[in-house]
Amino acid sequence: YHLASKEDLEAEGFKDQGNAFYVKKDYSEAFNYYTKAIDACPKNASYYGNRAATLMMLCRFREALVDSQRAVRLDDCFMKGHLREGKCHLSLGNAMAASRCFQKVLELEPSNSQAQQEHKNATAVLEYERMAELDFEKRDFRKVVYSMDKALGLASTCHRFKILKAECLALLGRYLEAQSVASDILRMDSTNGDALYVRGLCLYYEDCIDKAVQFFVQALRMAPDHEKSRLACRNAKALKAKKEEGNKVFKNSNFEAAYRLYSEALAIDPNNIKTNAKLYCNRGTVGAKLNKPDQAIEDCTSAIKLDDTYIKAYLRRAQCYMDIEQYEEAVRDYEKVYQTEKTKEHKHLLKTAQLELKKSKRKDYYKVLGVGKNATEDEIKKAYRKRALMHHPDRHSAATPEVQKEEEKKFKEMGEAFTVLSDPKKKTRYDCGHDLEDDSNNMGASPSDPTGPRRAQWD
Repeated sequence: YHLASKEDLEAEGFKDQGNAFYVKKDYSEAFNYYTKAIDACPKNASYYGNRAATLMMLCRFREALVDSQRAVRLDDCFMKGHLREGKCHLSLGNAMAASRCFQKVLELEPSNSQAQQEHKNATAVLEYERMAELDFEKRDFRKVVYSMDKALGLASTCHRFKILKAECLALLGRYLEAQSVASDILRMDSTNGDALYVRGLCLYYEDCIDKAVQFFVQALRMAPDHEKSRLACRNAKALKAKKEEGNKVFKNSNFEAAYRLYSEALAIDPNNIKTNAKLYCNRGTVGAKLNKPDQAIEDCTSAIKLDDTYIKAYLRRAQCYMDIEQYEEAVRDYEKVYQTEKTKEHKHLLKTAQLELKKSKRKDYYKVLGVGKNATEDEIKKAYRKRALMHHPDRHSAATPEVQKEEEKKFKEMGEAFTVLSDPKKKTRYDCGHDLEDDSNNMGASPSDPTGPRRAQWD
């Protein structure tokens, strides 16, 4: 039995004051007094233990871990010390190390119910981690987010879990949530390469490629071996360069080269949905210029599958449908556009398509005469004479009653067609669909050009 030294007594006094503040939940003051106790007597395990408990209440788990480890180094049988060390490890997401600490407590006291429960928690966290790893490989990002939420319920300050969750949110297109998680981490640790990478990833997926590259470069500065940042940075730069190159040759009307470059850009990163939607739409424009409407429609459809709010892709596709006279599809696309953006121009495009659809369902007098829509007066006359001779009832007087009836019908149609197309006024009305219009005043198209401002959209 040794007499307590002056330092020991002083240290005990500080500890008692620390305890009083701890009870009052004034953890900052408690921390100050426990620190004074440690300074006066640095070999006392319980002082470190007390300060660790205070740091845990202040959510400073890394520092609390250091104190609890010092405590158990000074006294290997200090049960609370092992328990606190385990809780710090667990909160920081080191479930394996936590598990060892709780096992140590259970060796000292097998019936310790707190250690039993915490050991179960550590095992659960290890299981959530294992599941998340498997689901990430399967690209089932929703499940990974679920596992990480569960794990974070038990390991609340684990940056690794938060980052994995944020990365999966970004991959699911939930950019705001991902940004928010990454920003929280960067507030506490501005040099966290993983968090910088996730911030970059969100910007990259939102097609803000220049800003994204800045974050990837910063992440690589903080963590030079950050493989994901290196890959993302390379993809972002390659994607931007290819897209710009494609745009440049497109502007110079080199459509074959533009088609090739947009195709190469599409192969760079299938995960970048926003940029790829734009690339598909651009390639669709090229397809239309190359007079491959079916290809153009397919590309616009791919763009819409990736981003169903992409107005430009609907407009581009609708125009292609108009060009190949699939008016019902065109009307459907223009309706979607007009519902989304009720502009004058969109209304006009819709009206034009609706009119063309109506026109396509009536008799096509040009087809009846077998001439193109741009046929001259002379060509119309010639075609009429030729066909009228072919279908004249006198020529078919020896045929069966069915054939006679059919030919008579055709001859009648020919006359009808010629009556309209040979009269400039009637022809103009027919071409404009005035015979079909419910509200001809709303069209806003001149009789000579029913397609009014539509062309400007595309050139």
